Amino acid sequence: MKKLAAALTGAGLFSVSMGMAHAAVGADEARKLGTTLTMTGAEKAGNKDGSIPEYTGGLTTAPAGFDKSSGVRPDPFANEKPLFSIDAKNMAQYADKLTEGTKALMKAYPEFRIEVFKTHRTVSLPKSLQENSVKNATGAKLSDDGQSLQGARAGVPFPIPKSGNEVMINHITRFQGVGFVVPRYTAYNVNASGKLVVSTQGIWTQETPYYDESKNGAATLYTRARANYTGPARRAGEAILSYEHIDAEKGSRRWQYLPGQRRVRLAPDLGYDTPNASTSGMSTIDDINLFNGKMDRFDFKLVGKKEFYVPYNAYRFAYAANPEDVFGPKVINPSAVRWELHRVWVVEAKLKEGKRHIYSKRTFYVDEDSWAALASDQYDGRGQMWRPGFNYITSNYDTGGVYSNAAGHYDLIAGTYSMNVWPGKGGVKVLDKAAPESSWTADSLSGAGVR
Repeated sequence: MKKLAAALTGAGLFSVSMGMAHAAVGADEARKLGTTLTMTGAEKAGNKDGSIPEYTGGLTTAPAGFDKSSGVRPDPFANEKPLFSIDAKNMAQYADKLTEGTKALMKAYPEFRIEVFKTHRTVSLPKSLQENSVKNATGAKLSDDGQSLQGARAGVPFPIPKSGNEVMINHITRFQGVGFVVPRYTAYNVNASGKLVVSTQGIWTQETPYYDESKNGAATLYTRARANYTGPARRAGEAILSYEHIDAEKGSRRWQYLPGQRRVRLAPDLGYDTPNASTSGMSTIDDINLFNGKMDRFDFKLVGKKEFYVPYNAYRFAYAANPEDVFGPKVINPSAVRWELHRVWVVEAKLKEGKRHIYSKRTFYVDEDSWAALASDQYDGRGQMWRPGFNYITSNYDTGGVYSNAAGHYDLIAGTYSMNVWPGKGGVKVLDKAAPESSWTADSLSGAGVR
């Protein structure tokens, strides 16, 4: 990471520590939004050699044959061929554009490669979100040592970020619509012998009250989500409800329904590095979406912005009809994943002194257009690379925003990997409006989870 920081600094970028102050930017700097920057903070221009194009508003036209009711979004670039591929044999040639986790996987698995395609900046966002993002630039701030968000309206909280915490809050609030449902999601594990195992199946429902315009900037929740497990048989009927509060004092709250007990219980231990039951413990609760939950156990440092090859426009993988076609015995089938060159914000998280977590250090790579974390490097207590993660993002060309919950991790120590909230042929259905409040109470879990 020292080499990365030096490279970023040498490129005219910057390195910013978290610090105690989290103030909004000044009016002069905010004028960049809508001129040299998009209204949500990405660089409008392409890069020097044209391998990253200019941002022109994103993709807003669905390809022919798209059936909105199915929730399955066809690949708009299905006819494109890879420009080149990178593996252990030629990785040195592209090392400055590969995450540390990507390089570690190439060294560990000869079959792991990335197929690089033409870059498309497909993310489109509602006009009101863009306008609110501009207002947030001078009005939003963090309090409670960078843990709580104040003064933000329904847009990107920090389109011109000055700290690692601000970038991670942008990731947590990334726009995926007012809400969405993955009606038949699956979480898979591939064990050390190469066997594909269903960890959980079910219905995933998520809403983002932060983007409720009727709250007029006074929403109290970032997100709320519910998983209703339908399989395997030993898990069928279980349900989990989670709240992610804007106020760090309230933090994350989760409830669990277990059909054997026939009662809903508050589950305060479902957070941080608690093993995630959805992936049979092959990832942590705060690994969901590459990162979620409270940020108080790590110091988040904004290293800068840099170009990296990352999974992007991964429609072929996310909506594949047959899981055996995409999940290989050691790694995800390289031919199923599209990689593109994008500019990402690099955030380094180090475990605070006196705090406990199974990861000693984490590095996140956050997309400038969508503000979704696209990759992560996670290190064990000895400082060795342990669990590199990737988010297989797709843009919702029919509704705006992205789907960025299909994320997974490789375990380089155990020789396994996992994938969570993979939609497959069940698709992702973006909601037109939020569900009634009664469907988001803890008591509602018992009715939805009975088998």
